Amino acid sequence: MTRSSKKGPYVDERLLKKIEGQKAGTSSIIKTWARASQIAPEMVGFTFGVHNGKDHIEVFVTEDMVGHRLGEFSLTRKFVKHGGKMQKEIEQAKKESEIAAAQSAKAATAGASTAAPAK
Repeated sequence: MTRSSKKGPYVDERLLKKIEGQKAGTSSIIKTWARASQIAPEMVGFTFGVHNGKDHIEVFVTEDMVGHRLGEFSLTRKFVKHGGKMQKEIEQAKKESEIAAAQSAKAATAGASTAAPAK
C-alpha cells in the first residue's frame, strides 16, 4: 500500500536540516541511514552517503530521482556472476582468441611497414 496523499511524502527532517546550510554541488557528502526517505526537489545537486548495511554508497541526486527513495540507489546485495567453472573456461578461451587476433594484427602491420620502405 502506498502512503496517503493527505500525509504527503516522507522526507527525513534531519536530512532537510543538514541540507539547509549548504549549497548544491559542493563536494561534501551527507551521510544518512534514512533509506526510506523520499528524494525532494530541494535535494537535487547534493551527494548523499546512503548506508547499505555495510558502508555508505555515494549517491548524487539528479532531477530524475525526485520522488524515488534514497535506498533505491544504494544496493544492499552484491551480484556475483553466474556461471562457475564452465563459464570461466569459455571466458578464458575468448580472451586467448582476442590476444591471438591482436598479435596477428600487430604482426601484419609491422610486416607491412617494414615491406614498404624496402623499395
